[in-house]
Amino acid sequence: MSRAPITKVGSERLRAELERLKSVERPRIIAAVAEARAHGDLKENAEYHAAREQHGFNEGRIAELEAGLSTAEVIDVSRLAAGNRVVFGATVDLEDVDSGESVTYQIVGDLEADIKQRLIAVSSPIARALIGKNNGDDFEFTAPNGVKSYAIVGVRYS
Repeated sequence: MSRAPITKVGSERLRAELERLKSVERPRIIAAVAEARAHGDLKENAEYHAAREQHGFNEGRIAELEAGLSTAEVIDVSRLAAGNRVVFGATVDLEDVDSGESVTYQIVGDLEADIKQRLIAVSSPIARALIGKNNGDDFEFTAPNGVKSYAIVGVRYS
């Protein structure tokens, strides 16, 4: 079985989420299920069904995090000495060649990816196009809305 890479910061964040799901959310949801069950007829009890659904989602996320973290290889990005080369864990500043817009992404493991926080999965098309490039390089990749061209204007490891 191959070990999936994950950043040290991402590992700590996901372990904190796992702990919160187990110690805070699980007891809260169990109490909500018990309270809804006490209201009587379970077939037509919307509160009960909603609480059970929430319980299922919570337990599914717990299982996903436990499985992912158990096979993860934690990489301390601050100790990488890749220089100006883009590798796993790099924070990359990009400029859209066509529009001039700037964007910054960090290349992280699949489990910790979160586009809202600008954390892109190492398996994503843009990360695959970035890996191995150097600061100052231009590159293209196929996005869902067509081919995009970017220039790498900064690479750092922190």
